[in-house]
Amino acid sequence: MSDLSIAEQVGQLPRAELERFYAELTKDEAAALEYDWKFWGRPEQFAPVHPKLGNAWSSWLILAGRGFGKTRTGAETVRERMCGSTPLSGGMWRHVALIAETAADARDVMVADGKEGSESSGLLPVHPPDFRPHYEPSKRRLTWPNGATGTIFNATEPDQLRGPQFDGAWCDELCKWRYAKDTWDNLQFGLRTGSCPQAIITTTPKPILLLKEIITDPATVVTRGSTLRNRANLAPRFLRTILRKYEGTRLGRQEINAEILEDIDGAMWKRSVIDALRIGLKDLPPLKRIVVGVDPATSSEDNSNETGIVAAGLGVDDHGYVLDDCSGIFSPAEWAKEAISLYHARRADRVIGEKNNGGEMIEHTLRIEDPNVSYKSVWASKGKVIRAEPISALYEQGRVHHVGSFATLEDQMCAFTTDFNRTEMGYSPDRLDALVWALTELMIDPAETKLLFG
Repeated sequence: MSDLSIAEQVGQLPRAELERFYAELTKDEAAALEYDWKFWGRPEQFAPVHPKLGNAWSSWLILAGRGFGKTRTGAETVRERMCGSTPLSGGMWRHVALIAETAADARDVMVADGKEGSESSGLLPVHPPDFRPHYEPSKRRLTWPNGATGTIFNATEPDQLRGPQFDGAWCDELCKWRYAKDTWDNLQFGLRTGSCPQAIITTTPKPILLLKEIITDPATVVTRGSTLRNRANLAPRFLRTILRKYEGTRLGRQEINAEILEDIDGAMWKRSVIDALRIGLKDLPPLKRIVVGVDPATSSEDNSNETGIVAAGLGVDDHGYVLDDCSGIFSPAEWAKEAISLYHARRADRVIGEKNNGGEMIEHTLRIEDPNVSYKSVWASKGKVIRAEPISALYEQGRVHHVGSFATLEDQMCAFTTDFNRTEMGYSPDRLDALVWALTELMIDPAETKLLFG
């Protein structure tokens, strides 16, 4: 069987034959073809057969790079299972759970409600008009013409999944979920109706423990794919840019080729240690202090570094607790707003920023957003590795805990070595820098801080 979609095979016909093919279609046939996923989809975008269970698998894990077509695959599979042969006839599933990293991701990516920034291949766009579900944002609900329903959940509130029951689920970007284990476990208890409840998982890989557990589950079928498998539908400029910047880098292997990358020899943090110390929100003790560490980028262009924004707290047990990672590519006004918002949301007592990364710019930018913010500047007279070493030691001593998962931050931590090479890794560890500033303020003796940072 060809690994091309039927549409791609047709597209390879001589131009005259291609024009004749489309010219011979009636108006109704052309309209039907627009929504014919069997025509447009590539073979790996259709549910595989389990070697032992056949079609009765529990989870279909689509582990693929950015731009592979994961969202389209998830949306089309849900459509195929929810819809019958006519708009009012029943499908395989009656109630599907739709779970994204955040509520905004569920709305913009999975549902794709048509508002600015929405994905073009989410649930609403892939349905023909007569089969399209009715979306009720306030109720977090989709209702199909045949009465089947979908309920939207996010992975920052795992307890939303307590109680409801489903015969199917679509889990998007599972490796980025804040409370991945709790959310997944609650979903498993809810997948209890129908003859064979199933979950579809669409995600770019990160070496989190939950992903490894799902892969090794004997009832899981796995589809792997690279960004390049969908090159026919991606902008040439996008492909040129990502290949030039990231091909051959560790980040590129993960985000383009969908490799699950393990710890690097000599890394200052180990995933096994972070996983062993990880806690849930319910296990968080009272906190004596909370601070927000900020490491601004020098540019807000799309290809610039990120601005690291990390909140951490000091517990009554004198352990450190990583609470939030709100890092991203922002303009100065945007990162200031994000940091101040986190500062107030967490009722933090201070924002910590590096004075020699922009001089007085950080404080000035923050005070435009909030003149009364409590701010402390630190001067990094030593290199990143020396600053990170005492924080790494705190993890080894079992004194720092992550409250939930911070996938991208943890990627940076577990790739950071004493000879870290930004070009080879494909990014600058800005999230890690913000983490180090926050935990240093909370947990490192001021005298030692002076020796480290001047």
